[in-house]
Amino acid sequence: MRALTVTPGEQNSLKLRDVPEPESGEGGVLVEALAVGLCGTDGEIIAAEYGEAPPGQDYLVLGHENLGRVLDAPSGSGLAAGDLVVGIVRRPDPEPCKACAAGEWDMCLNGNYTEHGIKGLHGFARERWRADAEAMVKLDSGLEDVGVLLEPTTIVAKAWEQINRIGQRAFFDPHTAVVTGAGPVGLLAALLGVQQGLDVHVFDIVTDGPKPQLVHDLGATYHSEPLPESGIKPNVLVECTGVTPVVLDALKCRAQDAVTCLTGVSGTGKQTKVDVGALNREEVLMNGVVFGSVNANRRHYDAGAQALAAADQDWLRRLISRRLPLESFADAFKHQPDDVKVVLDVKAGTDDGNERQ
Repeated sequence: MRALTVTPGEQNSLKLRDVPEPESGEGGVLVEALAVGLCGTDGEIIAAEYGEAPPGQDYLVLGHENLGRVLDAPSGSGLAAGDLVVGIVRRPDPEPCKACAAGEWDMCLNGNYTEHGIKGLHGFARERWRADAEAMVKLDSGLEDVGVLLEPTTIVAKAWEQINRIGQRAFFDPHTAVVTGAGPVGLLAALLGVQQGLDVHVFDIVTDGPKPQLVHDLGATYHSEPLPESGIKPNVLVECTGVTPVVLDALKCRAQDAVTCLTGVSGTGKQTKVDVGALNREEVLMNGVVFGSVNANRRHYDAGAQALAAADQDWLRRLISRRLPLESFADAFKHQPDDVKVVLDVKAGTDDGNERQ
């Protein structure tokens, strides 16, 4: 079967190749892959910044954002042929640590977890894959066009869960939320904020293209000016860019008792001057909370699925700016000005049996 693969540690090794069918030991449920979404993590793996093949293999099947349809499932699994499913990306470490044993593998304590398409497990950019039923989430059949958005939705579902938990440390009655970055994660973070009834403001640098209209149609407010210039003092901030100056703005511009969640991963190597004393003074005197959030566990997948089901489906479809067949993977990774989310349709196209680069 066809699969999109890289050789970890080797730059620009991305290719479409024939790989063996998934072995029964990978799980009792056989799934036909429908689509995979592409994100910055995939680009970093292609650039050999990280990525780890399964033990004993020299390649890694790419793809962690996913959508599939069950081909076969054992009785009693809760799944049946035809069900729409999404595979959970991170799997607990085999020891396991106390967090993984409690089902909180997104908070793994020893780093021995595995992740499909990233670390030690093949991803979902292959025509068929296997997993056990507890390692996937069943979706409503009406989400077939947009279900591939579930994995990025889980990231912000976890972020909002943690924001609301932290807020309960004391009186918490948020009204205004700021999201920095209008990429897929930022737009989905805004969606969940709107669903909670908050006045949501989204900040990005673009002034045209689909993003401002997507924000407007969500019922939120779009800003292209920097956050400090807006005068907005939010109760909640969700930072989704990882861009250092934007991160610093998110740390400085907020209301009393605000909660700031950092979800963007910053690059390293560049130095930025920061008055740490002033930043610390303000955080302490304003009872501020700043925390980081990454990955998700099963309840965040369930929450994300509920959020997608409750959202305007036409709006969600517009987040997917390009859909290409698997064999057009090279074009998919060439950024276009109006890109929001690019998706590869794994089931589309034909297999001529040759490797492509």
